[in-house]
Amino acid sequence: MSLAIGIDIGGTKVAGGLVDERGTVIARARRDTPHRSTKAAVVEDLLVSVVDELQDAAERDDLGEVSAIGIGAAGFVGADRSTVVFAPHLSWRNEPLRENLRARCAFPVFVDNDANAACWAEWRFGAVAGESHVIMVNLGTGIGGAILVDGVMQRGRYGIAGEFGHMQVVPGGIRCECGNRGCWEQYASGNALVREARSLLAAQSPMAHDIEAEIGGDLTKLTGPMITQAAAAGDATAAELLAEIGSWLGTGLANLASAFDPGAFVIGGGVSAAGEMLLKPAREAFRKQLPGRGYRPEARIVQAQLGNEAGLIGAADLARSAVEEDIA
Repeated sequence: MSLAIGIDIGGTKVAGGLVDERGTVIARARRDTPHRSTKAAVVEDLLVSVVDELQDAAERDDLGEVSAIGIGAAGFVGADRSTVVFAPHLSWRNEPLRENLRARCAFPVFVDNDANAACWAEWRFGAVAGESHVIMVNLGTGIGGAILVDGVMQRGRYGIAGEFGHMQVVPGGIRCECGNRGCWEQYASGNALVREARSLLAAQSPMAHDIEAEIGGDLTKLTGPMITQAAAAGDATAAELLAEIGSWLGTGLANLASAFDPGAFVIGGGVSAAGEMLLKPAREAFRKQLPGRGYRPEARIVQAQLGNEAGLIGAADLARSAVEEDIA
């Protein structure tokens, strides 16, 4: 069996897997990412550790031959699929990641944006299989995005296409980690969800009583999944917070529809676990703000199917495809 190693690098974790040709993950490895590590070598060491563990598993259990390593990185990746130009949630600036890893690993290495990798996985094996024009929006710590047309990832002239989270939607708005103000991800991401809940708690709003009881009054314990779980259990304030995030999501999607006219938006990332509690208000806002509404076809807005492993599945499959096309 031909296998590839896929690795998804986020702001908090490095998740890896052995992935077969059908997109099935048959072995896994995970490491925590040191928060705001100032040394790129620290994360690089974690990557090598994950690769070694997965390679050992493939050999020990006779799972098949590893052909390539694909890295999905949360950041701006150059057109060479080699260099992490800028990572807002890690301290990487013009980091030659592919070159560094190839010097330490026995396989061809390819680096891509994590949203590109997730989009590829959902198109190959998931929610938008067969769709000709796809926009992926990943709602996590921030917002990542990807564009796929007729089976080809659209990376842009410099490799940095799809950074939708840094579109300015509120001039002079909330400061973003990218350095600008009013970026979309400050209003429609996991961080935005938690920030808004904390602002209610800090204001001692009676509307947030149930959430406050859940965390014992300790704001540091509040997480996005906790808010989603509270909403699913019937907490009206948590549901309202998710609906607000969903409305901002729909606003941004309407803007993207004006620019790209896709057949489908696929919504992934940790916040997408809220499902229809997020997507219903997103669709409503999308329809209200779509230019030419009522006179044009509307893109589908669907939830991603592959969950947290979409990035590593897509990274592995993209790397395998690159080797098969003999461009390693």
